[in-house]
Amino acid sequence: MKLATYKDASRDGQLVVVSRDLSTAHYATGIANRLQQVLDDWRFMAPQLQDLYELLNSGKARHAFAFDPARCMAPLPRAYQWVSGPAYASHIERLGGLPAADLPAGLYAEPLLRQGRSDGFIGPRDDVVLASEAGGIDFEAQLAVITGDVPMGASPEQALAGIRLLMLGSDICLRSLGVLQGRPMTAFGPVAVTPDEAGDAWRQGRLGLGLQTTWNGRKVGLCDAGEGMTFHFGQLLSHLCKTRPVSAGSIVGAGPVSHADWRQGYNCIAEKRAVETADTGQPTTRFMQFGDTLRIEVKGKNGQSLFGAIEQEITPPA
Repeated sequence: MKLATYKDASRDGQLVVVSRDLSTAHYATGIANRLQQVLDDWRFMAPQLQDLYELLNSGKARHAFAFDPARCMAPLPRAYQWVSGPAYASHIERLGGLPAADLPAGLYAEPLLRQGRSDGFIGPRDDVVLASEAGGIDFEAQLAVITGDVPMGASPEQALAGIRLLMLGSDICLRSLGVLQGRPMTAFGPVAVTPDEAGDAWRQGRLGLGLQTTWNGRKVGLCDAGEGMTFHFGQLLSHLCKTRPVSAGSIVGAGPVSHADWRQGYNCIAEKRAVETADTGQPTTRFMQFGDTLRIEVKGKNGQSLFGAIEQEITPPA
């Protein structure tokens, strides 16, 4: 099924069920008001939402309405925790400026996860409001998962069983600032989907579909999100659970989708600049500026958008 959260002037919004083709939606009010409620009681509420989803897809839901991504918040507007890390070796290699053979062995032994801001995500059509252009504005187009409860010490296989929903994400980065201030906000696509919605493209914790990034109307990246993924989502989540349990409603991201063949494009500007520096001694691609636009989308094998698209503009404060 596909789930979204509509804006309603509250912090957590209103849960809606969205049809497979993203054309119609239905409020989930009779079942749950917010996505976190569903995650807290997944076994009881998910089947009820699935029934509503099937009615919606069959055209028999009585109070269905046209789905509007512009009304969406992030599917889970705030989370108990948001953790991400580069799951693609090619990304680490490029930003490290070293070939794989010369990188410390630890970079491939286990994921490099970091905590991010989770007290408020922005919606897929919200402007990215930043105080200045001076920080080196970048994006990290990626995939993420929302978890159920996962126990401490869970194996990668057990962790995979704890994944409830998949999402499309865009982490905004300020490359010249530190860890605390350098990642001011994260946006997620209009809908979160259960893994079965991806069909056989979801295999062993990887999503084998192309993630396309468009910057100022120009396609800059189209990389298979599963092909170059060094650590799958089960491994990322298992690593997070090494020393602690993970609560339902946590989000884990895989970092910018990357590929060993740089000619397939890029999903963060820093990678492109690293390639340019290696080739010519200096980068030529600029970072983002006010007025720039960004579009990120994943399409299924049927050609339909899986999560809906993130479409945003970089703007100064009003």
